[in-house]
Amino acid sequence: MVDRYQRFAATGFGGFVTKRLGLPRPPHLYRHSPENPRSPGPVLLATTEDATVTGALHAILAEGGTPVHTCTSPDPTPDEPQEPGSLILDATGITETTQLCTLHRLLGPRVRSLRAGGRVLVVGTPATDCRTLGAAVAQRSLEGFTRALAKELRMGATVNLIYVPAQAPTTAASTVRFLVSDRSAYVSGQTLHLSETTQSTNTEPPTPPIAEVAPLADTVAVVTGAARGIGATIAETAARDGAQVLCIDVPHAGAHLADTATRVGGQALELDITEDDAPQRIVAAARHHFGRLDVMVHNAGITRDKTLARMSAQQWDAVLSVNLLAAQRITERLVDPTDPVLGPGGRVVCTSSISGIAGNAGQTNYSTSKAGLIGLVTALAPTAAERGATVNAIAPGFIETPMTEAMPLLVREAGRRMNSLRQGGTPQDVAEAVCYLADPGTGGVNGQVLRVCGQSLIGA
Repeated sequence: MVDRYQRFAATGFGGFVTKRLGLPRPPHLYRHSPENPRSPGPVLLATTEDATVTGALHAILAEGGTPVHTCTSPDPTPDEPQEPGSLILDATGITETTQLCTLHRLLGPRVRSLRAGGRVLVVGTPATDCRTLGAAVAQRSLEGFTRALAKELRMGATVNLIYVPAQAPTTAASTVRFLVSDRSAYVSGQTLHLSETTQSTNTEPPTPPIAEVAPLADTVAVVTGAARGIGATIAETAARDGAQVLCIDVPHAGAHLADTATRVGGQALELDITEDDAPQRIVAAARHHFGRLDVMVHNAGITRDKTLARMSAQQWDAVLSVNLLAAQRITERLVDPTDPVLGPGGRVVCTSSISGIAGNAGQTNYSTSKAGLIGLVTALAPTAAERGATVNAIAPGFIETPMTEAMPLLVREAGRRMNSLRQGGTPQDVAEAVCYLADPGTGGVNGQVLRVCGQSLIGA
């Protein structure tokens, strides 16, 4: 979809007008391009004397060939990169509230030097690793800091926070790479809590990713709602990253579904996921075509918008059946102890919504279903961890799709501008986040909800 206001604001005259009138000025977002990828570096890694994961962060970045400069001084030095692509602060050494001044001292003098579309990543200590009250208070303060800083930066820069266990910092590898790359262009102001990768004692450990350029190589991904829109983009991105893909959608979308499957070199399954035998048919199709199922992406969803007083029972039931109950039944089949489908390294990714976090007028059914998916993720995370698998959700904000294009003009413009990046996201932004969570290397992220919303002001 075309954002005409953004195009206008990007012109010389449009920039002058919007600045004089105090109107939003959407920045250009640098999104990942396989043909011409941008390096996340040079990286300026700021750290304190007692920080615990600096060495691991340096190794993670250097492994991909990214130049890293480590600094400990509040004052920039002549040998620092003049225009870093990423600023990373290892804040794990902050163990008292009086040390929070480190945030200002180390990042304050440097954020203006960040290149356009740059990344700021703050790394903290999980609450479970905090040994004192002061440490717990200080580390929780990092969330307010990152959210506020994300609203201050311009030129498409983003800020995010991850809490990394000191005993297992390597679980952060795929997360660090994602958040400092252009794959995370529409992810800002977010917090992820990482944990140790939990593996079942009765199974072999998960296979690590083959390579950063093909993190889903040798995996089988199933994507529902794959005929068009976001689902088709997820299927294409998963295939780009090396996965074999089983594309699923309703029979009346069969022609579009076949087109998607052909583009990604995968298989198509025409199926109404609300049917009683849908879970069994999905498992059977994945095993028939590929021998197994590694990644389950619950993307299928519908809307039937009305205020509660005007909503029919059929409209309520349809949305709950497709968006929530089908995903619940399919996932229960995948983790059935009598015939488990997901093994070590297995991934379940649910497409929730910020409507499931903040609610939305006229969408009580939709918001209920999307909040239920978050409940599914939270409830099943321990079960998934027992077998070395993960279950997570993404929560998109305003995404440019035919559905949002059909919105009334003022509603559409409000949705686009009410976030820190002053624009809507794209289906590719959603797909990149899904594939990050599907990555075999993202075993330290479990039971999490990642908002892909440009730091939407709704539900913030």
